[in-house]
Amino acid sequence: MDLRAEFPVLRSRAYLNAGTCGPLPAAAAEAVREEIGREEEDGRSGLPHFERRIELMGALRAAYADRLGCPPGDVALTTSTTEGLGIALLGLDLRAGDEIVTSDSEHPGMLGPLQAARDLRGVEIRQVPLRDLADAVGPRTRAVACSHVSWITGELAPAALAQLDVPVVLDGAQCVGAIPCDVSDLGCALYAGSGQKWLCGTEGTGMLYVAPELRDRLAAQLRGYGSYRDSSAGLDAELHPDARRFDVPVLAGFTLAGALAAHEVLDRAGWGAIHARGPALARTLAGALRERGHDVLPRGETTLVTWRAADPEGEVARLAEAGIVVRFLPGRGVLRASVGAWNDESDLERLLAAL
Repeated sequence: MDLRAEFPVLRSRAYLNAGTCGPLPAAAAEAVREEIGREEEDGRSGLPHFERRIELMGALRAAYADRLGCPPGDVALTTSTTEGLGIALLGLDLRAGDEIVTSDSEHPGMLGPLQAARDLRGVEIRQVPLRDLADAVGPRTRAVACSHVSWITGELAPAALAQLDVPVVLDGAQCVGAIPCDVSDLGCALYAGSGQKWLCGTEGTGMLYVAPELRDRLAAQLRGYGSYRDSSAGLDAELHPDARRFDVPVLAGFTLAGALAAHEVLDRAGWGAIHARGPALARTLAGALRERGHDVLPRGETTLVTWRAADPEGEVARLAEAGIVVRFLPGRGVLRASVGAWNDESDLERLLAAL
């Protein structure tokens, strides 16, 4: 399979920004159009419409579970990594005097829920370097929350987090679809991920893994029609016994269809090949940048490559005019390239020649 040919944007651009949003495959765009057409022609009322949405949710949940290495019943559907982290951190039984340890390099998608836990629950937030997280747990620590893959450098969270006795909450936005992910091996209690980044799906899609042993301890704060076994039971309705109780109330059918179609494109390409090619290309880019004198930040065996620049914002604009898409990280003086399996050496050469 020629994976690159599935992405129309790659015909004209060196698209290296899947860490924000992955390139959209043609099949996903077509699935969105078909789903909207179905709704336009058939209407959006009655049992068939809602049965179709439930069918799509089930298929997408199973696809996400495959990427996380867990049963579908352990996965809730969300609209983003940030929403999943909010469900996780605000659902834990934390109160004034408790402490969450996090890194000093987290994405705003993690910082927002952490701030909410501090401001609304009185929880204390302590920040340390990512590499020091496992050793920073103290007697008042009730949870550790951090990126699985740093959005800034591509560094990996320390493997020692799997041995901790407190719940570990991981932001997997820069992992799911990019490199292998197995929540059992990670030993985490909660793992949030995105559908629009390395899975190349539609925006407004995401996932939250909830470990079975934590399920009944995590408060389902936002409850809707789909949260219950039988919603007709009114105030006596029972929540689903699995992670469906944490699903967001509504995901549009066309959003679900687009995300599922994108996943199917990648699935046909083979996840072993995808997980090998993206990091290998990123490693090649990092080496070539260093050879040309660029200051590449320390990184792990991931798909992100970050280097220092005198005028990152201006450089992004200049590269965009040349058809090369990377991003700058505000306030950090760096550029970041996100290298996926759909990229090839010509994309890297184009970037290197333009710098």
